[in-house]
Amino acid sequence: MNIEAKTKINRLLALGISKGLYFSSWLKKMGYSDQLIRQYRLSGWLSMLDKGVMYRTGSDLSAYSALTCYNIQCEKQFRIAAHSALELFGYNHYVPMGKPVTMVGHPKQNIPNWMKSNLFDRSIKTFSTEIFTEPQITNIDKEGLPLLTSTAEQAFLECLLLAPVNYSYMDLFYIMEQLTALRPEVVQHLLESVKSQRVKRMFLYMAEKANHYWFEMLESSKVDLGTSKLQLVKDGVYISKYKITIPRDLYEYE
Repeated sequence: MNIEAKTKINRLLALGISKGLYFSSWLKKMGYSDQLIRQYRLSGWLSMLDKGVMYRTGSDLSAYSALTCYNIQCEKQFRIAAHSALELFGYNHYVPMGKPVTMVGHPKQNIPNWMKSNLFDRSIKTFSTEIFTEPQITNIDKEGLPLLTSTAEQAFLECLLLAPVNYSYMDLFYIMEQLTALRPEVVQHLLESVKSQRVKRMFLYMAEKANHYWFEMLESSKVDLGTSKLQLVKDGVYISKYKITIPRDLYEYE
């Protein structure tokens, strides 16, 4: 490898995010030709994870770093979401078994194959949704990375959206009990704009049952809950106020 190529690889490794990825489209923008990238691979500096996706050879890949690289280098909007976002805010109920799973929300699009790799420290599980007409997203500094993340308020709504397939309603209520510091103005905005009556009704039921102070500050009359009855589970208990049938164990929990 000539001196110029060595200088450029040192600069590239310095520019990259630790334990992250390099996308060929970004590399080209940074002045690295296909020929030079191939040379780095043949020299053992870079390894290929997927077509057009590389990482520093020998690096222990981080799911957080990879997602950050993807968002920055490819101008994407993949965010840590649902229970995984709540964990980042300090709310947790689940004890992970085996490799941790990171839930990632995104606009509707094809999921790149590299996200399915088992080389990351966390498994990446994705979901797409358009129920949030005005998504509430923020950046959290985690391990020195600016992680794109759903706000705590939206993250819990995402959990309800994914229930009961990914989360049980009872487990989610245990988390709801911890959500003492949600911002009522953000909750109000989300409830007025979210396009899922099931999610809105269950959120309001849980918030009221948990007796949070911020629930009293909500203007539920402005939230469109619809008029039809919704059966969320079989053999449950019907809650006439919210026109939903909920799990009996949740109804009886005190």
